[in-house]
Amino acid sequence: MISRRDCLRSSSASLLALSLGACKPTTAAPPASPSAAPATASSASTAPSAAAPAAAASSAAPATPAASAPFSVRAPIFVLNSLDATISVIDPVTMTELRRVPTGKEPHHLYLSPDEKSLLVANAVGDSITLVDPRSGEVQRTLTGIVDPYHLRFSPDMQWFVTAANRLNHIDLYRVGRPAGGGFDITLVKRVPAGKTPSHLAIDTRSTVVYASLQDSDQLIAVDLATQAPRWTVSCGKMPADVYLTSDDRTLLVGLTGDSVVEAWDVSVNPPKLIKRIPTGDGAHAFRAWGDRRHVLVSNRVANTISRIDTQTLAVVDTYPAPSGPDCMDLSPDRRFIFVASRWAGKLSVIDTEQKKVVRQVSVGKSPHGVWTLDHAPRL
Repeated sequence: MISRRDCLRSSSASLLALSLGACKPTTAAPPASPSAAPATASSASTAPSAAAPAAAASSAAPATPAASAPFSVRAPIFVLNSLDATISVIDPVTMTELRRVPTGKEPHHLYLSPDEKSLLVANAVGDSITLVDPRSGEVQRTLTGIVDPYHLRFSPDMQWFVTAANRLNHIDLYRVGRPAGGGFDITLVKRVPAGKTPSHLAIDTRSTVVYASLQDSDQLIAVDLATQAPRWTVSCGKMPADVYLTSDDRTLLVGLTGDSVVEAWDVSVNPPKLIKRIPTGDGAHAFRAWGDRRHVLVSNRVANTISRIDTQTLAVVDTYPAPSGPDCMDLSPDRRFIFVASRWAGKLSVIDTEQKKVVRQVSVGKSPHGVWTLDHAPRL
């Protein structure tokens, strides 16, 4: 599947002149609607059957890093390779790829379980979620029967698990169970029809509403978790991608990959109101909180930059270079280093936020997307 989003390639000043028609997601036949009785996702304890690439490094688990941690991180860094169906396990001290772990077909986003015991890999085309140990990189289990999980989120109260079906135009709401033996399971409660290409999700701190961007409809939607019904749908700018909700639950930031701005919406009212369009750079795409409850990073995929936005003034306060189609990011605990997927180069890039330059790159797989590590600045 090559999405309209994946057709935005880096250029010096503007979006490439690509045919959007050629870039539409591959359409699969939608699954039958779930029955009135909730459907429970099944799990398998075995690892995915795909073989690791021949180029993968040693399969040994990463050793505990030595005292020296040049990039302020001690836990492994994980990079998701969408077109290889693998995740790269990066040693944070030597900044080398230790190995690649097979996942399901066409994974797109990484997400840590609230107990920090499992890293979730959303296998969109594989209709599954791979759970990986975030400390060792070992596959723990695979949840199957999760239809087109492109993006995913737990509610803060751990009552809800939500996925965006990017190809199939719906948002799935699951109830989270906590078995006596530990871990979690999920049961489908409601499949909410949405506009074209649901992309990214955000859930408020009270666990009452989920916000989603509808990329090919140029819309935003809010779904009430208590009633599992839409609260509102509004039109926004071109190709909305990631969404970020400020810590007070009042302002929703929307990265417009088809433009050069981030939109700020007041979602404390119904319908929401557009507050401001914040100029960032061409292809504004993915967010990562700065960790101080005030600032947030956004990757500008076409401009090859990352902007830091002050969420109180709604203005860009800093800009960092980020080569080759920057996408998802993580941030070292001291906020000195940004780890970003350089999607078009097949690399993980390390950006020094003080020197404002790229200080290291690590070759990974094809079309790297998600980036995650346990050693990180707060995600708020």
